[in-house]
Amino acid sequence: MKKMTNKLPENFFWGNSTSSMQTEGAWNVGGKGKSVYDVRPATENSSDWHDAIDEYHRYNEDFDLMAKQGMNCYRFQISWSRVNPTGDGDFNEEGIEFYNELIDALLAKNITPMICLYHFDMPLNLAEKYNGFLSRHVVDAFVRYSTEMVKRFGDRVKYWITFNEQNLYSMSEAFRIAGYLKGDETDDELYQISHHVMLAHAGVANYIHENTDCQIGGMLAYSEVYPASPNPKGILYARQINEFLNRNLLDVFVYGRYSNEVLTFVKNHHINMDYQPDDDKVLIKVTSDFIAFSYYRSDTISSEMVPEGTIPNYYLDKGVKKNPFLETSEFGWQIDPLGFRDILTKVYNEYGVPMFPIENGIGVREEFDGSEIEDDYRIKYHRDHIQAMEDAIFEDGVEVLGYLGWGLIDIPSSSGNMDKRYGTVYVNRTNHDLKDMKRVPKKSYWWLKHVIKTNGGDLADLK
Repeated sequence: MKKMTNKLPENFFWGNSTSSMQTEGAWNVGGKGKSVYDVRPATENSSDWHDAIDEYHRYNEDFDLMAKQGMNCYRFQISWSRVNPTGDGDFNEEGIEFYNELIDALLAKNITPMICLYHFDMPLNLAEKYNGFLSRHVVDAFVRYSTEMVKRFGDRVKYWITFNEQNLYSMSEAFRIAGYLKGDETDDELYQISHHVMLAHAGVANYIHENTDCQIGGMLAYSEVYPASPNPKGILYARQINEFLNRNLLDVFVYGRYSNEVLTFVKNHHINMDYQPDDDKVLIKVTSDFIAFSYYRSDTISSEMVPEGTIPNYYLDKGVKKNPFLETSEFGWQIDPLGFRDILTKVYNEYGVPMFPIENGIGVREEFDGSEIEDDYRIKYHRDHIQAMEDAIFEDGVEVLGYLGWGLIDIPSSSGNMDKRYGTVYVNRTNHDLKDMKRVPKKSYWWLKHVIKTNGGDLADLK
């Protein structure tokens, strides 16, 4: 293990990230309206979304575990339909009070709250009536909801993001996560959703910067993408993926404008992205106080596997190839700490905005038999990625605000699969049996506690 001679800042953030539908449960409690997740049934390999890990009733227990581990930051999500049941009408004061109490509980334990305003759980009413973010009405509804949350909580919550992994709205995932229930999933609709989501982000970011002392940044799901060979076409495809899925949004987050290459592509291919004349007035004012991103893996693209005529937004749907130089998790994700360093460094080099990795982790099947879970694989994953981050900071000069793991207390995965566990704390439930939901620290819990205590200074195994 490399000996560190540099030290991270004393105010460096160490913490946990989650979403509301993967933690809260209480889907029909406290005046909450239905979201699109609340009507999704359980399947053979997934749970429904009614209970999650019951953090609605047990958040103090989970915050105690975070505080005992030394965490000083928790990025959580407000459920839009909990505070605004139809997504459009009156606000629900009981739901707002829940988050008031949750925020105060975090602050009492010296844990800095960070709020995400949307993590794919569109209020069902807006999805059914307007087809989600395909409609500009939903853009306005989101800005109304979000600015109300800033007014309610901005006195205590100083770090905000609008959309979890916003570049997913530029990919085929857009139709699943934007409240889109009906349509043909055309290229026009993809670009309209992506643009509308950016307008929604802009409305909130501009409000925060014009009216508060809070900070806000854009967030991407950033996967390093390599060409599968020296084939120049593959190198072109890898660059285009980064341009269309990442830099196009980063250009707005930092410079207030879309990528010239992407706008030229839209014009040349006659794509109708619903770009209205006044949209420039909103976008040009956008700035970011930090760039947030999730990082789990890298991908490798083979241009030979991509059908001719495929737009760059869909290359990864067609041409991903296994990288022989990397380990692969049991869920098929390739583990690549060096890619993490490269993203931190290249984005900071180009945009000069502080970087904030707010999701990182590995999902693994685990069972609790009464003894401590020996998750050395998770310790290795986080150690290697924290080391890569420190290399970016100390060797490459990147300004990094903190390191937040994903779901460090077990939660259902994004597909609802409780078998895919990311946590340093085990939650005793399965996909179809809630059991007692007892929280049990794993070996990695104590390792990460030591890492945080040393502020990243000692990443070695505990003796």
